[in-house]
Amino acid sequence: MSAPLLEVSELHAWYGESHVLHGVDLSVNEGEMVCILGRNGMGKTTTLRTIMGILRKRTGQITFAGKDLISVPLHKTAHAGLGFVPEERGIFASLSVEENLMLPPKVADGGMSVDEIFALFPNLKERRNSQGTKLSGGEQQMLAMARILRTGARCLLLDEPTEGLAPVIINAIGDVLRQLKQRGMTVVLVEQNFQFAAKVADRFYLMDHGRMKVEFPVSDLPRQTGLLHRELGV
Repeated sequence: MSAPLLEVSELHAWYGESHVLHGVDLSVNEGEMVCILGRNGMGKTTTLRTIMGILRKRTGQITFAGKDLISVPLHKTAHAGLGFVPEERGIFASLSVEENLMLPPKVADGGMSVDEIFALFPNLKERRNSQGTKLSGGEQQMLAMARILRTGARCLLLDEPTEGLAPVIINAIGDVLRQLKQRGMTVVLVEQNFQFAAKVADRFYLMDHGRMKVEFPVSDLPRQTGLLHRELGV
């Protein structure tokens, strides 16, 4: 069996003096969609930010495509092929959809063309000349994802992509994620909406107080119902 594309081992992280990750272990195979579940404040977003290199006070091992990233600066993490889509999305309000899309540089070969992105996100094609301030929350989420896909990232780190969105838009984002999976994209997803995650993810990690409590494949969901109900209220 080939080595995981992304492997995290004994990852610790701090916000100032506050120790927030306590030995996180995580592995993601190429082309796999892995979801990190957990209540608010358990360290899910912090895990993504630490893997990406935004949170610098960290120890442990982060290996991506065979390269150790723990001491690599943020801009070089992106060039390694990791792309982060934060919950706040970071859309530039004064720029059009197309200008927002073209803003990040390409970091690797294989990024989607603008035409491919517009085929994947027809809403964005219709709004290509609209300013960021004119977009709905769902359109902003789509644009945030689309920007990273253009850069050539091999692995997407998605933080709460369905937060606050209408059901019809959540379904559209689910369709996009399934299409990305068919294209071989690797995705690590932090998601509160368990019903959504259950439709797209291959494997789950349940996070509790800065460490991974349990890991299981989607086929084990029926056996994990009791645990998920206790931990998440689902």
